[in-house]
Amino acid sequence: MNKTINLQKNLIIFGIPFLIIGLIIFIAKSQLFINNSNNLATGITFDLLLTVPFIYFLLIRKTNIPKTTVVPFLILGIVISSIILPSENQYYLNLFKTWVLPIVEISILSFVIYNVRKGIKHYNLNKTESFDFFTTLKNTCYEILPKGFVIPVVTEIAVFYYGFIYWKKRDLKENEFSYHKESGTIALMIVIIFLVAIETAVIHILLAKWSNTAAWILTFLSIYTGIQIFGFLKSMFKRPISIENNKLFLRYGIMKEATINIEDIESIEVSSKDVELNKETRNLSLLGELESHNLIIRLKKENTLIGLYGMKRKFKNLTFHVDDKIKFKDLVINALQQRFIANKRQR
Repeated sequence: MNKTINLQKNLIIFGIPFLIIGLIIFIAKSQLFINNSNNLATGITFDLLLTVPFIYFLLIRKTNIPKTTVVPFLILGIVISSIILPSENQYYLNLFKTWVLPIVEISILSFVIYNVRKGIKHYNLNKTESFDFFTTLKNTCYEILPKGFVIPVVTEIAVFYYGFIYWKKRDLKENEFSYHKESGTIALMIVIIFLVAIETAVIHILLAKWSNTAAWILTFLSIYTGIQIFGFLKSMFKRPISIENNKLFLRYGIMKEATINIEDIESIEVSSKDVELNKETRNLSLLGELESHNLIIRLKKENTLIGLYGMKRKFKNLTFHVDDKIKFKDLVINALQQRFIANKRQR
Protein backbone atom coordinates (compact mmCIF):
# COMPACT_ATOMS: atom_id res chain seq x y z
CA MET A 1 0.00 0.00 0.00
CA ASN A 2 2.78 2.41 0.98
CA LYS A 3 4.66 1.58 -2.24
CA THR A 4 1.56 2.44 -4.29
CA ILE A 5 1.14 5.76 -2.46
CA ASN A 6 4.82 6.63 -2.93
CA LEU A 7 4.60 5.72 -6.61
CA GLN A 8 1.59 8.01 -7.04
CA LYS A 9 3.37 10.86 -5.25
CA ASN A 10 6.49 10.46 -7.38
CA LEU A 11 4.35 10.31 -10.50
CA ILE A 12 2.80 13.66 -9.58
CA ILE A 13 6.06 15.26 -8.44
CA PHE A 14 8.01 14.34 -11.57
CA GLY A 15 5.10 13.95 -13.99
CA ILE A 16 3.82 17.53 -13.77
CA PRO A 17 7.19 19.23 -14.56
CA PHE A 18 7.90 16.83 -17.41
CA LEU A 19 4.36 17.31 -18.75
CA ILE A 20 4.97 21.07 -18.82
CA ILE A 21 8.34 20.55 -20.52
CA GLY A 22 6.70 18.32 -23.11
CA LEU A 23 4.03 20.95 -23.78
CA ILE A 24 6.71 23.65 -24.17
CA ILE A 25 8.64 21.50 -26.66
CA PHE A 26 5.42 20.89 -28.62
CA ILE A 27 4.77 24.64 -28.81
CA ALA A 28 8.37 25.33 -29.88
CA LYS A 29 7.97 22.92 -32.79
CA SER A 30 4.54 24.17 -33.87
CA GLN A 31 3.46 26.70 -36.50
CA LEU A 32 2.38 28.98 -33.67
CA PHE A 33 6.01 29.45 -32.64
CA ILE A 34 7.13 30.12 -36.22
CA ASN A 35 4.55 32.92 -36.52
CA ASN A 36 5.37 34.48 -33.12
CA SER A 37 8.95 33.36 -32.50
CA ASN A 38 10.22 36.51 -30.74
CA ASN A 39 7.47 36.68 -28.10
CA LEU A 40 7.14 32.92 -27.55
CA ALA A 41 10.93 32.41 -27.33
CA THR A 42 11.07 34.75 -24.35
CA GLY A 43 8.18 32.96 -22.66
CA ILE A 44 9.65 29.52 -23.34
CA THR A 45 13.04 30.59 -21.98
CA PHE A 46 11.60 31.88 -18.70
CA ASP A 47 9.25 28.88 -18.36
CA LEU A 48 12.07 26.35 -18.75
CA LEU A 49 14.57 28.24 -16.60
CA LEU A 50 12.28 29.57 -13.86
CA THR A 51 8.70 28.28 -13.97
CA VAL A 52 9.43 24.54 -14.24
CA PRO A 53 12.11 24.51 -11.47
CA PHE A 54 9.82 26.62 -9.24
CA ILE A 55 6.82 24.29 -9.76
CA TYR A 56 9.06 21.31 -9.00
CA PHE A 57 10.23 23.06 -5.82
CA LEU A 58 6.63 23.62 -4.71
CA LEU A 59 5.88 19.93 -5.29
CA ILE A 60 8.84 18.69 -3.20
CA ARG A 61 8.91 21.32 -0.44
CA LYS A 62 7.00 19.11 2.03
CA THR A 63 8.67 15.84 1.02
CA ASN A 64 11.97 14.17 1.91
CA ILE A 65 13.36 14.87 -1.55
CA PRO A 66 16.37 17.22 -1.22
CA LYS A 67 15.55 20.78 -2.30
CA THR A 68 18.87 20.86 -4.15
CA THR A 69 17.41 18.49 -6.76
CA VAL A 70 15.89 21.65 -8.28
CA VAL A 71 19.32 22.23 -9.84
CA PRO A 72 19.09 19.28 -12.30
CA PHE A 73 15.75 20.66 -13.54
CA LEU A 74 17.46 24.02 -14.05
CA ILE A 75 20.27 22.37 -16.02
CA LEU A 76 17.71 20.38 -18.02
CA GLY A 77 15.92 23.63 -18.86
CA ILE A 78 19.15 25.15 -20.17
CA VAL A 79 19.87 22.11 -22.34
CA ILE A 80 16.35 21.94 -23.79
CA SER A 81 16.25 25.69 -24.45
CA SER A 82 19.56 25.47 -26.30
CA ILE A 83 18.19 22.68 -28.49
CA ILE A 84 14.67 23.83 -29.31
CA LEU A 85 15.22 27.59 -29.67
CA PRO A 86 16.80 29.05 -32.80
CA SER A 87 20.13 30.79 -32.13
CA GLU A 88 18.63 34.19 -32.94
CA ASN A 89 16.04 33.69 -30.17
CA GLN A 90 18.49 32.78 -27.41
CA TYR A 91 19.23 36.28 -26.11
CA TYR A 92 17.82 35.74 -22.60
CA LEU A 93 19.17 32.18 -22.52
CA ASN A 94 22.68 33.49 -23.23
CA LEU A 95 22.28 36.13 -20.52
CA PHE A 96 21.30 33.38 -18.09
CA LYS A 97 24.29 31.23 -19.09
CA THR A 98 26.64 34.19 -18.72
CA TRP A 99 25.48 35.65 -15.40
CA VAL A 100 23.28 33.18 -13.51
CA LEU A 101 24.72 29.75 -14.39
CA PRO A 102 28.23 30.53 -13.01
CA ILE A 103 26.62 31.55 -9.71
CA VAL A 104 24.70 28.26 -9.60
CA GLU A 105 27.89 26.29 -10.39
CA ILE A 106 29.88 28.12 -7.70
CA SER A 107 27.05 27.56 -5.21
CA ILE A 108 27.00 23.82 -5.94
CA LEU A 109 30.78 23.57 -5.64
CA SER A 110 30.71 25.56 -2.39
CA PHE A 111 27.97 23.28 -1.04
CA VAL A 112 30.03 20.17 -1.84
CA ILE A 113 33.22 21.64 -0.32
CA TYR A 114 31.32 22.77 2.79
CA ASN A 115 29.79 19.35 3.36
CA VAL A 116 33.08 17.55 2.78
CA ARG A 117 34.80 19.87 5.29
CA LYS A 118 31.93 19.27 7.71
CA GLY A 119 32.46 15.55 7.21
CA ILE A 120 36.16 15.94 8.00
CA LYS A 121 35.37 17.82 11.22
CA HIS A 122 32.80 15.19 12.18
CA TYR A 123 35.30 12.36 11.78
CA ASN A 124 38.00 14.33 13.62
CA LEU A 125 35.66 14.79 16.58
CA ASN A 126 34.37 11.23 16.47
CA LYS A 127 37.56 9.21 16.75
CA THR A 128 35.66 5.92 16.57
CA GLU A 129 35.49 6.29 12.79
CA SER A 130 38.11 7.07 10.15
CA PHE A 131 37.50 9.82 7.64
CA ASP A 132 37.04 8.59 4.09
CA PHE A 133 36.83 11.24 1.36
CA PHE A 134 35.11 8.95 -1.17
CA THR A 135 32.30 8.00 1.26
CA THR A 136 31.80 11.60 2.44
CA LEU A 137 31.69 12.85 -1.15
CA LYS A 138 29.05 10.24 -2.03
CA ASN A 139 26.88 11.22 0.94
CA THR A 140 27.16 14.89 -0.04
CA CYS A 141 26.34 14.34 -3.72
CA TYR A 142 23.30 12.20 -2.84
CA GLU A 143 21.86 15.40 -1.34
CA ILE A 144 22.19 17.47 -4.50
CA LEU A 145 22.10 15.07 -7.46
CA PRO A 146 19.66 12.47 -8.79
CA LYS A 147 20.74 9.00 -7.63
CA GLY A 148 21.59 7.85 -11.14
CA PHE A 149 24.18 10.62 -11.55
CA VAL A 150 25.85 10.37 -8.13
CA ILE A 151 28.29 7.47 -8.62
CA PRO A 152 29.60 8.54 -12.08
CA VAL A 153 30.13 12.13 -10.87
CA VAL A 154 31.70 11.03 -7.57
CA THR A 155 34.00 8.58 -9.37
CA GLU A 156 35.29 11.28 -11.72
CA ILE A 157 35.92 13.69 -8.84
CA ALA A 158 37.58 10.96 -6.76
CA VAL A 159 39.91 9.99 -9.64
CA PHE A 160 41.16 13.57 -9.84
CA TYR A 161 41.33 13.96 -6.02
CA TYR A 162 43.29 10.77 -5.34
CA GLY A 163 45.38 11.10 -8.48
CA PHE A 164 46.48 14.73 -8.25
CA ILE A 165 45.43 16.36 -4.96
CA TYR A 166 45.89 13.81 -2.17
CA TRP A 167 49.69 13.31 -1.96
CA LYS A 168 50.09 13.16 1.82
CA LYS A 169 51.24 9.78 3.13
CA ARG A 170 48.41 7.76 4.69
CA ASP A 171 49.57 6.34 8.03
CA LEU A 172 47.64 3.21 8.97
CA LYS A 173 45.92 2.88 12.33
CA GLU A 174 45.77 -0.32 14.35
CA ASN A 175 42.40 -1.19 12.80
CA GLU A 176 43.46 -0.43 9.20
CA PHE A 177 45.16 -2.72 6.71
CA SER A 178 46.90 -2.24 3.38
CA TYR A 179 46.42 -4.63 0.47
CA HIS A 180 48.75 -3.33 -2.24
CA LYS A 181 52.29 -4.05 -0.96
CA GLU A 182 52.38 -7.75 -1.84
CA SER A 183 49.92 -7.49 -4.72
CA GLY A 184 50.94 -7.33 -8.36
CA THR A 185 48.13 -4.92 -9.23
CA ILE A 186 50.20 -1.75 -8.68
CA ALA A 187 52.99 -2.95 -10.97
CA LEU A 188 50.46 -4.04 -13.59
CA MET A 189 48.71 -0.66 -13.57
CA ILE A 190 52.02 1.19 -13.89
CA VAL A 191 52.93 -0.98 -16.88
CA ILE A 192 49.51 -0.29 -18.45
CA ILE A 193 50.00 3.49 -18.00
CA PHE A 194 53.39 3.32 -19.73
CA LEU A 195 51.98 1.19 -22.55
CA VAL A 196 49.12 3.64 -23.04
CA ALA A 197 51.60 6.54 -23.19
CA ILE A 198 53.88 4.82 -25.72
CA GLU A 199 51.08 3.52 -27.94
CA THR A 200 49.30 6.89 -27.86
CA ALA A 201 52.39 8.67 -29.19
CA VAL A 202 52.93 6.10 -31.96
CA ILE A 203 49.27 5.88 -33.02
CA HIS A 204 48.91 9.69 -32.95
CA ILE A 205 51.76 10.05 -35.47
CA LEU A 206 50.32 7.37 -37.76
CA LEU A 207 46.70 8.55 -37.48
CA ALA A 208 47.65 12.20 -38.06
CA LYS A 209 48.66 11.29 -41.60
CA TRP A 210 45.02 10.37 -42.27
CA SER A 211 43.13 12.79 -39.98
CA ASN A 212 44.62 15.27 -37.54
CA THR A 213 41.26 15.64 -35.76
CA ALA A 214 40.86 11.89 -35.28
CA ALA A 215 44.45 11.68 -34.01
CA TRP A 216 43.84 14.31 -31.33
CA ILE A 217 40.51 12.74 -30.31
CA LEU A 218 42.20 9.37 -29.81
CA THR A 219 45.08 11.04 -27.95
CA PHE A 220 42.66 12.82 -25.64
CA LEU A 221 40.80 9.57 -24.90
CA SER A 222 44.10 7.79 -24.22
CA ILE A 223 45.28 10.54 -21.85
CA TYR A 224 41.91 10.42 -20.08
CA THR A 225 42.26 6.63 -19.72
CA GLY A 226 45.75 7.05 -18.29
CA ILE A 227 44.48 9.62 -15.76
CA GLN A 228 41.70 7.23 -14.73
CA ILE A 229 44.12 4.35 -14.17
CA PHE A 230 46.50 6.61 -12.23
CA GLY A 231 43.65 7.78 -9.98
CA PHE A 232 42.51 4.19 -9.41
CA LEU A 233 46.09 3.17 -8.58
CA LYS A 234 46.67 5.93 -6.04
CA SER A 235 43.31 5.37 -4.36
CA MET A 236 44.55 1.92 -3.31
CA PHE A 237 47.16 3.63 -1.10
CA LYS A 238 44.61 6.00 0.43
CA ARG A 239 41.61 3.74 1.13
CA PRO A 240 42.71 0.92 3.44
CA ILE A 241 40.57 -1.96 4.61
CA SER A 242 39.36 -1.26 8.16
CA ILE A 243 37.46 -2.74 11.09
CA GLU A 244 35.46 -0.24 13.14
CA ASN A 245 32.13 0.13 14.93
CA ASN A 246 31.38 -3.60 14.54
CA LYS A 247 31.69 -3.30 10.78
CA LEU A 248 34.22 -4.51 8.27
CA PHE A 249 34.97 -2.02 5.51
CA LEU A 250 36.48 -3.90 2.59
CA ARG A 251 37.92 -1.57 -0.04
CA TYR A 252 39.87 -1.90 -3.24
CA GLY A 253 40.67 1.73 -3.91
CA ILE A 254 37.62 3.43 -5.40
CA MET A 255 37.13 0.47 -7.71
CA LYS A 256 35.33 -1.93 -5.37
CA GLU A 257 33.98 -1.90 -1.82
CA ALA A 258 31.71 -3.76 0.55
CA THR A 259 30.55 -3.08 4.11
CA ILE A 260 29.92 -6.13 6.28
CA ASN A 261 28.40 -6.24 9.75
CA ILE A 262 30.67 -8.25 12.03
CA GLU A 263 27.74 -10.34 13.28
CA ASP A 264 26.98 -11.43 9.69
CA ILE A 265 30.34 -13.17 9.36
CA GLU A 266 30.10 -16.95 9.52
CA SER A 267 33.82 -17.69 9.12
CA ILE A 268 37.12 -16.21 7.98
CA GLU A 269 39.92 -18.35 6.60
CA VAL A 270 43.53 -17.64 5.71
CA SER A 271 43.82 -19.40 2.35
CA SER A 272 45.34 -18.92 -1.09
CA LYS A 273 43.66 -21.94 -2.65
CA ASP A 274 41.85 -21.51 -5.94
CA VAL A 275 38.16 -20.77 -5.56
CA GLU A 276 35.60 -20.86 -8.34
CA LEU A 277 34.06 -17.43 -8.71
CA ASN A 278 30.30 -17.35 -9.32
CA LYS A 279 27.16 -15.50 -8.24
CA GLU A 280 27.73 -16.54 -4.64
CA THR A 281 31.53 -16.25 -4.45
CA ARG A 282 33.29 -13.14 -5.67
CA ASN A 283 36.72 -11.48 -5.51
CA LEU A 284 37.30 -7.99 -4.12
CA SER A 285 40.04 -7.36 -6.67
CA LEU A 286 39.23 -5.56 -9.90
CA LEU A 287 41.26 -8.21 -11.74
CA GLY A 288 39.26 -11.11 -10.29
CA GLU A 289 41.03 -14.44 -10.69
CA LEU A 290 44.11 -12.75 -12.20
CA GLU A 291 45.09 -11.48 -8.74
CA SER A 292 45.83 -13.88 -5.91
CA HIS A 293 44.01 -13.77 -2.58
CA ASN A 294 45.03 -14.86 0.91
CA LEU A 295 41.73 -14.58 2.80
CA ILE A 296 38.27 -16.03 2.31
CA ILE A 297 35.32 -14.67 4.26
CA ARG A 298 31.96 -16.43 4.39
CA LEU A 299 28.71 -14.73 5.45
CA LYS A 300 25.47 -15.88 6.99
CA LYS A 301 23.46 -13.89 4.46
CA GLU A 302 23.92 -12.09 1.16
CA ASN A 303 25.78 -8.80 0.95
CA THR A 304 26.45 -6.34 -1.86
CA LEU A 305 29.76 -5.67 -3.59
CA ILE A 306 29.83 -2.24 -5.22
CA GLY A 307 32.12 -1.91 -8.21
CA LEU A 308 33.17 0.84 -10.62
CA TYR A 309 30.48 3.42 -11.39
CA GLY A 310 28.08 1.85 -8.88
CA MET A 311 27.82 -1.63 -10.43
CA LYS A 312 26.38 -3.97 -7.77
CA ARG A 313 26.93 -7.69 -7.33
CA LYS A 314 25.51 -9.95 -4.62
CA PHE A 315 27.78 -12.34 -2.72
CA LYS A 316 27.94 -14.64 0.29
CA ASN A 317 31.63 -15.53 0.05
CA LEU A 318 34.40 -13.06 -0.73
CA THR A 319 38.06 -13.64 -1.50
CA PHE A 320 40.55 -10.80 -1.07
CA HIS A 321 44.16 -9.93 -0.23
CA VAL A 322 45.45 -8.26 2.95
CA ASP A 323 49.15 -7.66 3.50
CA ASP A 324 49.04 -8.53 7.21
CA LYS A 325 46.55 -11.37 6.94
CA ILE A 326 47.20 -12.96 10.36
CA LYS A 327 46.65 -9.74 12.30
CA PHE A 328 43.57 -8.99 10.24
CA LYS A 329 42.05 -12.41 10.93
CA ASP A 330 42.79 -12.11 14.66
CA LEU A 331 41.08 -8.69 14.84
CA VAL A 332 38.01 -9.97 12.99
CA ILE A 333 37.74 -13.01 15.30
CA ASN A 334 38.21 -10.76 18.35
CA ALA A 335 35.46 -8.43 17.09
CA LEU A 336 33.19 -11.44 16.54
CA GLN A 337 33.79 -12.67 20.10
CA GLN A 338 33.12 -9.23 21.59
CA ARG A 339 29.92 -8.92 19.57
CA PHE A 340 28.81 -12.39 20.72
CA ILE A 341 29.41 -11.46 24.38
CA ALA A 342 27.56 -8.15 23.97
CA ASN A 343 24.54 -9.88 22.38
CA LYS A 344 24.53 -12.48 25.16
CA ARG A 345 24.46 -9.79 27.85
CA GLN A 346 21.57 -7.99 26.14
CA ARG A 347 19.51 -11.18 26.29
